[in-house]
Amino acid sequence: MKHTILIIGACGQIGTELTFNLRQKYGSDKVIASDIREGSEDLMHSGPFEILDATDYDALEEVVAYYEVGEVYLMAAMLSATAEKFPERAWNLNMNSLFNVLNLGKEKKVERIFWPSSIAVFGPNTPKDQTPQHTMMEPSTVYGISKLSGERWCEYYFKKFGVDVRSVRYPGLISWKTMPGGGTTDYAVEIYHEAVAGNTFNCFLKGDTKLPMMYMEDAIRATLELMEADAEKIRIRSSYNLAAMSFTPKEIAQSIQQRFPDFKVVYEPDYRQAIADSWPNSIDDSLARKDWGWTPEFDLEKTTGEMLAHLS
Repeated sequence: MKHTILIIGACGQIGTELTFNLRQKYGSDKVIASDIREGSEDLMHSGPFEILDATDYDALEEVVAYYEVGEVYLMAAMLSATAEKFPERAWNLNMNSLFNVLNLGKEKKVERIFWPSSIAVFGPNTPKDQTPQHTMMEPSTVYGISKLSGERWCEYYFKKFGVDVRSVRYPGLISWKTMPGGGTTDYAVEIYHEAVAGNTFNCFLKGDTKLPMMYMEDAIRATLELMEADAEKIRIRSSYNLAAMSFTPKEIAQSIQQRFPDFKVVYEPDYRQAIADSWPNSIDDSLARKDWGWTPEFDLEKTTGEMLAHLS
């Protein structure tokens, strides 16, 4: 395999940390970061960077050829809450960028692709607890519709054209390094920032809204483990369920209050509550554990300790 890696959407919440991890693992010159805009100073100085519109096939093909790219991580997407405001733009970005990368794989211009799906593929009629890998989905958001469509296209390109594309359904992700970009689970990052700042947190979800979550370190490790697994072990080419922990806003607040006893939360649900209500409470990721050995390391207590230590 050619060892040059291209990350599309490298300035986002996941893309930033993925870039640093891959550069540490394979060397800065082997990992090309790209996005529609420049990123943080640390990211820009850590290795090669290209301004790249993921919906422009010709520009993407040119970067792939120039750097002799073997692997592509397509992290560019418009997330759930933002996509509801701009549905056509979200569909265009989320779907056209995927087609462009899958077609590079079909034409044998790249050898392996990672594309992230999400718990947003599930809908209000999906079983809420320990949601299985194969189940009724019926997403009710633009983001979820685009992700479910993407899953079907990934499997199609694998079966029809032999494209080695791999995917996980990320739960809500928690990180202290970068702020999230318009998702329904963003409260679980913002709440730590407000606690450390000594502010009351206005939560846009009800206190008892349970959602699947994951600390970013686990999410990055899962991504890399999936991409490094032998191809014959990857039995699911749509997207694997992935899980670590599930909690409510009240539970995360209580974990913070053990360290910041005066921290207060006010619950003011907005339009994002309906999105959260359509998603699972918890996820069954037994197939990821069986096929490529996935196991999480961070629970809520450990996550809160890490977040508050770094942000303080």
